[in-house]
Amino acid sequence: MQQKPINIHMKILLTGATGLLGNAYAQAALRRGHTLTALSHSQPCTLPGIAENLRLDAADPETLTEPILQLWPDVIVNCAALSNPQTVDAEPEQARKININLPRHLAQLSTHLGARFIHISTDMVFDGLSESSYRSTDMPAPTNLYGQTKLMAEREVLAHNKEDPVVLRIPILMGNSPSGSRSVHEKILAAIRNQEPLKLFTDEFRQPCSAGNVAEVMLELSERRDLHGLFHWAGSEVLSRFEMGQRILKHLGLPTESITASQIADNPTHKHRPRKLTFNLNPIVSKLKTKPIDFQEQLEEITFIEPLRA
Repeated sequence: MQQKPINIHMKILLTGATGLLGNAYAQAALRRGHTLTALSHSQPCTLPGIAENLRLDAADPETLTEPILQLWPDVIVNCAALSNPQTVDAEPEQARKININLPRHLAQLSTHLGARFIHISTDMVFDGLSESSYRSTDMPAPTNLYGQTKLMAEREVLAHNKEDPVVLRIPILMGNSPSGSRSVHEKILAAIRNQEPLKLFTDEFRQPCSAGNVAEVMLELSERRDLHGLFHWAGSEVLSRFEMGQRILKHLGLPTESITASQIADNPTHKHRPRKLTFNLNPIVSKLKTKPIDFQEQLEEITFIEPLRA
């Protein structure tokens, strides 16, 4: 179907609007003056300026067909996912519905409507064994069920929207989630608050990015239909999980002794965890106004619950 031209003002449909990344994207889109309809699984998105909240029944994507056809969006953005690997292992059927069936259906609808479709994927489609940073053209090899479901979703999206798809693989995210429990620093603070032992790996390396920075990339990709395909995005620094935790606590003025250094081999439940997931950002990095940010810039964006200082 022939694509509708993108105007300065767009009508956007967003899934996962109450999650860490979805909420950041919603804020960015609203700041830019776009009309945003939010699809959420449980709680509605409460950001001022949301045009409409629709309930997402991810277990039955067909129920979305009629409201999406009536809305006729210019862009469909899918941030919805079951993203905790342990939860995916425990609920494989639910993971299949949310991580595979939903993006497939949204890709089909986007093609029918001539809408741009932006789907968020993950660095976990790789095994972490490469000595060099992964290019978007490298062969994926997920080591867990979560990575497998996300890889299958990528293939479904690219198969069902051949004209105007964007699959954006992203790393572990920093930022402030609506629930206060989704990002790296929020999980660390929750463990300290609950007096739980906090062990972070010194031999697992990631390339973190802030949800806000990724959201700006997604918004550029929403507005630019000359860029489509499979892309990588991440921050500009590679850090171990332990280093990330140490720098977060230092930035927040908390004792770094709260975190104990550990190794993957010390925890049998994480033996299949990829050891090094880093991205080569070419070619997309040279095409966008938004640029990767370093870890200090990411730290400046996070908020801190004051009672933890006591």
